[in-house]
Amino acid sequence: MRLPVLMLGAAVAASSAIAAPRGFTVEDMVKMERVGAPVLSPDATRVVYTVRTTDMDKNRGNTQLYLLDLRSPKAAPVRLTQADASSSEPTWSPKGDAIYFLSGRSGSSQVWRLPLAGGEAAKVTSLPLDVENFRLSPQGDRLALSVAVFRDCVDLACTKKRLDEQGKNKASGKVYDKLFVRHWDTWADGRTNVLYAAPIDTAGKVSAEPVALSGTLDGDVPSKPFGDNGEYHFSPDGKTVVFSARIAGKTEAWSTNFDVYTVPATGGEPKNLTADNQAWDTKAIYSPDGRTLAYLAMDKPTFEADRFHLVLIDVATGKKRTVADNWDRSIADYRWTPDSKTILATADDIGQHPLFAIDAASGKVRKLTGNGYVSGFDVVKDTVVIAQANLASSAQLYQFKLGGSGEKAAQLTNVNEAALADVKFGEYEQFSFAGANGETVYGHVMKPWDAKPGVKYPIAFLVHGGPQGSFGNSWSYRWNPQVYAGAGYATVFIDFHGSTGYGQKFTDSISGDWGGKPLEDLQKGLAAAVQKFPWLDREKSCALGASYGGFMMNWIEGHWSDGFKCIVNHDGVFDTRGMAYSTEELWFTEWESGGTYYDNPEAHEKFNPALFVKNWKTPMLVVQGDLDFRIPTAQGLGTFTALQRRGIPSKLLMFPDENHWVLKPANSVLWHHEVIGWLDTYLKK
Repeated sequence: MRLPVLMLGAAVAASSAIAAPRGFTVEDMVKMERVGAPVLSPDATRVVYTVRTTDMDKNRGNTQLYLLDLRSPKAAPVRLTQADASSSEPTWSPKGDAIYFLSGRSGSSQVWRLPLAGGEAAKVTSLPLDVENFRLSPQGDRLALSVAVFRDCVDLACTKKRLDEQGKNKASGKVYDKLFVRHWDTWADGRTNVLYAAPIDTAGKVSAEPVALSGTLDGDVPSKPFGDNGEYHFSPDGKTVVFSARIAGKTEAWSTNFDVYTVPATGGEPKNLTADNQAWDTKAIYSPDGRTLAYLAMDKPTFEADRFHLVLIDVATGKKRTVADNWDRSIADYRWTPDSKTILATADDIGQHPLFAIDAASGKVRKLTGNGYVSGFDVVKDTVVIAQANLASSAQLYQFKLGGSGEKAAQLTNVNEAALADVKFGEYEQFSFAGANGETVYGHVMKPWDAKPGVKYPIAFLVHGGPQGSFGNSWSYRWNPQVYAGAGYATVFIDFHGSTGYGQKFTDSISGDWGGKPLEDLQKGLAAAVQKFPWLDREKSCALGASYGGFMMNWIEGHWSDGFKCIVNHDGVFDTRGMAYSTEELWFTEWESGGTYYDNPEAHEKFNPALFVKNWKTPMLVVQGDLDFRIPTAQGLGTFTALQRRGIPSKLLMFPDENHWVLKPANSVLWHHEVIGWLDTYLKK
């Protein structure tokens, strides 16, 4: 059943319009509807997308599918799915008469098909195991899908039987003989993500047992923990599937050597196309005319933050060439235009994340959108639809034409408009200053929501993680400056040396120098902000950070101990030796410190916060997720123990059911109240 989205009554709208303005709160943020990436219909007249809502009583999110008719500018979105279980990964049928999607509404995650002419959704797959993700062939006659299986099993039923037997075993011990034993927030259970393909009959159902496409390879397709169907695609004729995989073996935990493979869609032996490159190759996509295969590649083995650049392979000859190699940005996502002549791509760029157009022949790059963060996009015919956010707005959908300007795109959605009608967001501004080595560094400031001329406001000084990331003009549901603005705080956040979007040399510069140039940038950046913006009260400021930002909180304790009234440290590195031997993705610590700990202990210890605890004196709130295997619990406990032993005012907020991020709605609310309460204690006395 499909129902139109209900519009608010005039009385409600009127009451919202006259309500007194207020600041943005964590409760507002957690309850917001979240727009996903757009997917255009084959004729470019409609767009399907997801919207995630939050059920506070059930303490979870729920995602459903929505449809918007682009032919009618005033058309209201239509909700397509209604089940209690989420629906995701919408895909159009080749004729545009149905939507395929993934849902657990039957008790397990399966592929479903919803006819748009009317009628209920029907199951396409009825596998004994969950379908993790999928793709539909261009002809609509075959699915590629990923399933987690025991690779020594002959079929899917074997894996299901073994899992059932394990569930009945009263012994809980597990034996491992290689890494990964755990990854991100999950202990290894012996299963691998294997890519399969299966034919679809005229009734719209999988008509035969799926055939493994990547089963002969000892590697996950897509990759864990965050890989998706962007790591595999069909060729335009539907006869070939291209995918990326990293061979696990004994080296998986310290290798970034992903390769691009092709395999017949009906099954066969995968062919490695990038064996010559020991670094990361991924996200291969055929051009619409089938003549060219594009993929993203890095150059430096074991470095996860190297620049992803574009490589094109001539399908007929196998000849490779790099495109736009002089464009010093790292591509996050991309699509071919229908004429196979241009590639649209997103990348961090000086505190923004725009959409670019890359000419496949010349490599000429043109920016299509303005300030803000493009989180998803699609292109069909001459129509482009993007999901774009900024520091004062969550993602909304916008439409423009190829060859036109995305800065003048027409807005298609305005979710949360009624819910936030009386919210006044903090005003923000980007600024720059001379940082380490005299090089230009960028940052942002944001005023409190109710800022008044001539008044100074306490500062929440936010430090991003990664460390190769960017705290720019985007919207976050975890570290959102507007929540601090809503609580009466000014915020300052700096894209220090090591951040992305300023050239690869700038990104590279943090490796081996975690406590050097970045700390100098933070010190100079805060000083520059205070000088430029007189409404910042430097005497009342607290520093906050997570992951690498949490490391920096510990480093600040030892090297800028008089800088702040208080500190908030979320999942931060405390002891680099312990980190080197307990984190799961070893390539990260080994690259950042120039090798293994046993080969290069001096480099690991150079920026070890644990060595400088004697200098600590600033009150700190420590936050730790017990399912965080990236920066394990012992790191947070070490920080808190050091604070307590030193007699420094401190608190520990522990989440037994959260990983590196705080994701559950109730936990997010608790986190924010504890954090803002900590700031209030020291900045609003």
